[in-house]
Amino acid sequence: MPRPTRRQRFAFYGVGIGICLVINIWAANQATRVNRMHVPYSPFFLKQIRDGNVEAITSRGTAIQGRLKLAAKPSPSRAAGKNFSTEIPSFANTQQLDRLLESRGVSVNAEPLQTSGPWWERLLLGVVPTVLLLLLLYWLFRRMTSGGAGASAFGRSRAKRYEPNSSQTTFAEVAGIDEAKAELTEIVDFLRNPERYNRLGGRIPRGVLLSGPPGTGKTLLARAVAGEADVPFFSLSASEFVEAVVGIGASRVRDLFRQAKEAAPAIVFIDELDAIGRSRSAGSIPGGSEEREQTLNQILTEMDGFTPSTNLIVIAATNRPDILDRALLRPGRFDRRVAVRPPDRAGRRLILEVHTRNVPLAPDVDLNMLASTTPGMAGADLANLVNEAALAAARRGDEHVAPDDFTVALEKILLGAERKLMLTDDDRRRTAYHEAGHALAGMLIPDADPVRKISIIPRGASLGVTLSSPDSDRFNYSDTDLLAATRVLLAGRAAEQLVFGGLTSGAESDLEQLTRIARHMVGRWGMSDAIGFVTILDGEGSSAAAPETLALLDVEVRRIADAAYADILALLRSERARLDALAEALLEQETLDADEAYSAVGLEKPLRREEHPPLAVAETSIPDGDTG
Repeated sequence: MPRPTRRQRFAFYGVGIGICLVINIWAANQATRVNRMHVPYSPFFLKQIRDGNVEAITSRGTAIQGRLKLAAKPSPSRAAGKNFSTEIPSFANTQQLDRLLESRGVSVNAEPLQTSGPWWERLLLGVVPTVLLLLLLYWLFRRMTSGGAGASAFGRSRAKRYEPNSSQTTFAEVAGIDEAKAELTEIVDFLRNPERYNRLGGRIPRGVLLSGPPGTGKTLLARAVAGEADVPFFSLSASEFVEAVVGIGASRVRDLFRQAKEAAPAIVFIDELDAIGRSRSAGSIPGGSEEREQTLNQILTEMDGFTPSTNLIVIAATNRPDILDRALLRPGRFDRRVAVRPPDRAGRRLILEVHTRNVPLAPDVDLNMLASTTPGMAGADLANLVNEAALAAARRGDEHVAPDDFTVALEKILLGAERKLMLTDDDRRRTAYHEAGHALAGMLIPDADPVRKISIIPRGASLGVTLSSPDSDRFNYSDTDLLAATRVLLAGRAAEQLVFGGLTSGAESDLEQLTRIARHMVGRWGMSDAIGFVTILDGEGSSAAAPETLALLDVEVRRIADAAYADILALLRSERARLDALAEALLEQETLDADEAYSAVGLEKPLRREEHPPLAVAETSIPDGDTG
């Protein structure tokens, strides 16, 4: 960070001096103000003169201030005092007052009214604190902008340092993300054997950027690299750099890299890099992001200042690599970018093995089947699943975690805790037909995800739920898959209209998902003949396309929704007997697994690559019954 210019320093001191003078002059006036009681002219003031209790007065116009010889109370409810003030009424006889004052020997002064203490007292109380405050501000300013070894607590780095002998994290504790581990193996080897690369003229990447969704293990990977390389590890979040005072973040960056260089070879890990690394070209309020930009500039400077012999590597993590400043991503800074994606089924099995090492599992717990029922879950999600299952077993008082505990845990994570709602018979019946419509559509439509479980027990924000998941992890979707999903989403609304002849608000989440899928089909994936093979929506769903194009997008989305609703309504009408049977089974049992659901409608369960337990996470779960 560049040091403040002389003009900036003068401006800083000028503002400080002005504020301090105003505060101290006000405080001095308050401290030296004479405390006077205001008394009535008649009868209190005149009576005190007649009684000879007035020592002296000072007048200006009709205002009078004075001092009594003995303290007196102007009224029974007020405290006694000697210093007083009063006003002479316009109709009062001032000549008679003069004679009365002279007869009682009262000293009459023509000086200005006294409003505060003497001038030297005001000067002392006003100037001395101001000088002391200015000296304190000057000292703080020098400490904040000095940096280096002498930086104060304001500019010191808050990074946590993990020593090699205290770090127990290794690659053995990182499972399910083998591609990312392989990318970082070279980093570990360089920190262990730097001469192998240096003698051949090779240069290890100065920075490694880990990007991916939350919970995929980016922080764990960074700590594992430090543990494997057996070097000090400095870890902190990017938001800890930034404070309200400009310059503090840059000072902390300097202090962090100074400590890391002294401990080299070492690793610096910065989590949530996008908090300070956001692109500077994005529109921002002038001056509002000055501290963030100065902190970013200091990081860029420190990373450029490395020498090949420093043996210092910066690892950063972010969920939003697309918004980072381009200067961070150029060669010489974050040279290597590692994508940390959610694990596949084999990876989830390995992660479950890691998290169940210290968990006593029942003999019939099958981690393979559990991994196959949790598509899309990251490492943090699976760790939470194992923990919730262990808590469920503890609540039951069992010594082992059973498959039913994992079922309870997964339902709680996905759907929330059960709600004790007293639904009316009409609401239960509508919910049963709504969920039966979803489930029957999933059973009859060839390209739909298989149905795993149906329930009309209220959970979270839903009055009922139908869980569906594919037989294996899916990374690509065809237009037929997506159109099948739109029909399944509208099946609940179609079943309600078919049976009850009206509509409810229970399909709110279904319509939101349907709209999102249809908009992406048209605006991002080129699945509309009217729009063509162009992308008019970005990842956030916004667009800079022409108004006519956006209007056409809305028309196409409506066309997809209308066609899907007409298809599913015709299908359910033709399968009305099966719809009634499934709804009645739900009303009777409230929860049906896959076997019970297929049996209720008289269909044979489809063959799958691997038999699943009666629980599954829908890749796009369909919670219903929202009343919002």
